Amino acid sequence: MKNITHLVNGIAWSGDSQKTVAIENPATGKTIAELTLASKADVDHVVDVAAKASIGWSCTPPAKRAKIMFNFRDLLRENIDELAELLSIEHGKTIPDAKGEIERGMEVIEFSCGIPHLLKGEYSEQVANGVDTYAVRQPLGVVAGITPFNFPAMVPLWMYPVALACGNSFILKPSEKDPSVVIRIGELLHEAGLPIGVFSVVNGDKEAVDALLDNPKVDAISFVGSTAIGHYIYSRGTNVGKRVQALCGAKNHLIIMPDADMDQVVDALMGSAYGSAGERCMAISVAIPVGEGTADKLIAALTPRVKALKIAPYTDQASDMGPVITKESLDRIYDYIAQGIDKGAKLIVDGRDLKVKDHEGGYFIGGCLFDNVTTDMSIYADEIFGPVLSVVRARSYEEAVDMVDSH
Repeated sequence: MKNITHLVNGIAWSGDSQKTVAIENPATGKTIAELTLASKADVDHVVDVAAKASIGWSCTPPAKRAKIMFNFRDLLRENIDELAELLSIEHGKTIPDAKGEIERGMEVIEFSCGIPHLLKGEYSEQVANGVDTYAVRQPLGVVAGITPFNFPAMVPLWMYPVALACGNSFILKPSEKDPSVVIRIGELLHEAGLPIGVFSVVNGDKEAVDALLDNPKVDAISFVGSTAIGHYIYSRGTNVGKRVQALCGAKNHLIIMPDADMDQVVDALMGSAYGSAGERCMAISVAIPVGEGTADKLIAALTPRVKALKIAPYTDQASDMGPVITKESLDRIYDYIAQGIDKGAKLIVDGRDLKVKDHEGGYFIGGCLFDNVTTDMSIYADEIFGPVLSVVRARSYEEAVDMVDSH
């Protein structure tokens, strides 16, 4: 069976840990690889490598760093088909969704190519008698990113291109559910000309996260993930003096007014609520139609579209939506649906118990649509992270806005 390790000094590195975890293909439920998880000692070694590499990298002219970013962008574009395949087989999302997130990540690389201009300092003459002031921007040193499973390419690409272009070394701790695309992108980054040691990928669980948080040589941490873990990382990191950016869970609403173009509304909701099986923090998971007539029109227009969603593995080019990432995720979504029914919400479209031919072991669920949801229900309050859209009826625009503001 394929074994996936870390990426250190531009090459695969196993470390000393014997801990492993299985990586599954969510379309089949079968294990396709074994991932090595880092110990604290492994993480500390990688931090030392990054700290040593940062000395030379921080002195590299910004124009030279930008040139590497230009090369990196070109290599991603040339290899996007391979990268999308790696992403989809471990995550489950469709190939167009996979390519879309890689292209979004490339936009940040393109932004980082302008770093020579962005890093220009400031100079002011005569701020007081005989006093001039100037500001110089300098890299922090070693910084780290902890990223989620739902955008294994895009979210890391939000972080390290800019951090690297600014002269920092970067250690990435991706999700242990779908790391292959991250590692391959890291290989392309070195192929683009990045010096060894400046960028590393370390796979791990809480032990690896804690090691990054506690190591005094790590100057800053960026995190994207659940709210509970975000609070933990922010608290533990800031307590030891690190700069911490923690981006956590969300519940996004769409207010539909009586004069809205219902065709456009439905098109927007189909993409935002059910794209990538709803496993994204930008998903619109709550629709708030204003007025009973608006709500009835919305439900009538949405229902056939949700029922018509093509649920299939990424290998089916006609697929609208693939599986969710794990059996645990599927069970959690089922539990929320049951809670919604128990509390009195009306399940208009039930996507449970979906079976995909030749993929009966996959973690598939069809699109689900709830009506008559109220703000005291868990399906409204919590981020479900699945293809479940809740319709909450409002009597007025003011009531709808208040729902959004008070969530």
